[in-house]
Amino acid sequence: MKHKFQEDTGYLLIHMPREVDHHTSLQLREEADFLLRRYPVRGIVFDFQETVFMDSSGIGVILGRCRNVSLAGGQALAVHLNEQVKKIFCMSGLQKVISIEA
Repeated sequence: MKHKFQEDTGYLLIHMPREVDHHTSLQLREEADFLLRRYPVRGIVFDFQETVFMDSSGIGVILGRCRNVSLAGGQALAVHLNEQVKKIFCMSGLQKVISIEA
């Protein structure tokens, strides 16, 4: 997982992998939780620029990290969603939990 923490703003940027499925979700979850504990994160940005597929385990990863950051008073944002990922967000209700930016 590629990531970048911007210390001046307190945002953690996570570049989501090409496929967010059962196989990649466990690693994503573990690394994101580690980073959320390590840095004073005020917000998390999920960048879906490279993502072409996401299943229910990916939805769970996003929901869990959104909950973790919101419990700490922060917010979550999803950026660069293609049409396929947008459909998944809409069908799952993720757009009600996380802000989406084109």
